[in-house]
Amino acid sequence: MKVTAAEFVRATSTPGDFPKDSFAQLAFAGRSNVGKSTLINCLLRQKNLARVSSHPGKTRTVNFILINRKFYLVDLPGYGYAKVSQAERQRWQELVESFLLNNQQLRGLVHLIDSRRGATDMDLELLEFSAQAQLPVLVVATKTDQLNQSEKRKQSEQINCQLAPLMLPEFIPFSAKTGLGRIEVWRWLENQLSK
Repeated sequence: MKVTAAEFVRATSTPGDFPKDSFAQLAFAGRSNVGKSTLINCLLRQKNLARVSSHPGKTRTVNFILINRKFYLVDLPGYGYAKVSQAERQRWQELVESFLLNNQQLRGLVHLIDSRRGATDMDLELLEFSAQAQLPVLVVATKTDQLNQSEKRKQSEQINCQLAPLMLPEFIPFSAKTGLGRIEVWRWLENQLSK
């Protein structure tokens, strides 16, 4: 896809403040520090449109980026960061669930997992939740450039075994450093937008 315009529109922690226009939305979810913002910036070939932080748990809002004045890429709050209170984690969960369940414009969810660790229990919970909500999901394994060939094979087998019970297709390996997987992710996003 050719991106001719990308505009950061809104960051909100209140469901009532989500955009009320008719533009389609494609969301990105995953654990804190898994690389959601980095993936979005790589897709858009921009460095700082989605806010990247070296501090896990920084994204605490739902962030809307309008693409080509036609659809949104939505960066959801990361989860699983240990240095956040239980109350804060619960608030994040409610915010994300509200976004995923009560959203007529949502066309799909890109769920990121760290290729070095595989899917965590929290990843699997969100994937199960998405399946129950009948939401199309693409799983992307980030940071693959940090694995050698042997580790890639081992982790690939592990991740596919974890995803199999959820009836999900094989994941897409991704590296912001090399660009691996960028075209495949865009292909899936475009397919969701065409439905």
